[in-house]
Amino acid sequence: MYELLTILILSFAILSFLWRRAAALVSKTEWGKTWLNFLDTLNKLFCKYYHHLNYTPIDLPAEGPALIVANHVSGLDPMLLIAASRRPIRFMIARSQYERFGRTWLFKGIGCIPVDRSTHPEKALRIALRALQNGEVIALFPQGTFTLPTETRKIKRGGLWLAQQVQCPIYPVFISGITGMGSVVRGILKRSHAKLENYPPFDGNNENIKTSLQALVDGKLKSDKFE
Repeated sequence: MYELLTILILSFAILSFLWRRAAALVSKTEWGKTWLNFLDTLNKLFCKYYHHLNYTPIDLPAEGPALIVANHVSGLDPMLLIAASRRPIRFMIARSQYERFGRTWLFKGIGCIPVDRSTHPEKALRIALRALQNGEVIALFPQGTFTLPTETRKIKRGGLWLAQQVQCPIYPVFISGITGMGSVVRGILKRSHAKLENYPPFDGNNENIKTSLQALVDGKLKSDKFE
């Protein structure tokens, strides 16, 4: 009995030490709850070591509203964006995904905004607008669904409307290197060499913003667009 207890204590001590060492290698994001901070650290380690995430942290302002816009190729995408951010991110996701068995508790915990695409999508936009007005960070995938590099899908205008209403910057991010493209589960489980490319933020009132965002999700955005 005492031998078993000693083994358990030593095992716990070793695991705690290894966890602290590993956690010290990734940046910290304060989500306001201990369990969310734990999951955030776990996600950063998972993306860094399992998916070999190569990125520069998204250069979000320390406070105030910000909108992240990215292409969408797999279920891993939100995890990568969270791993690359020093601030909590709220995502707009389809209600069908939000209400999937076993996931709602997590989506609700991190503040995801469910979108009823076939009925009243404007309700989700109003919630996102209030979040931005309160100084939060919103991320969305303007293609609306997984779009492979060989495909082209016109972006939805919700993100443009949000940026114009709040006068907040848009942070474009391009995701590549994902092995399990086109799937939620495969995207997360199949090991990748993920890469996030960040571009300078631009003003939502820029008359060329729609063209620039379409070029972003199509993988054709050039840095000289911002010079």
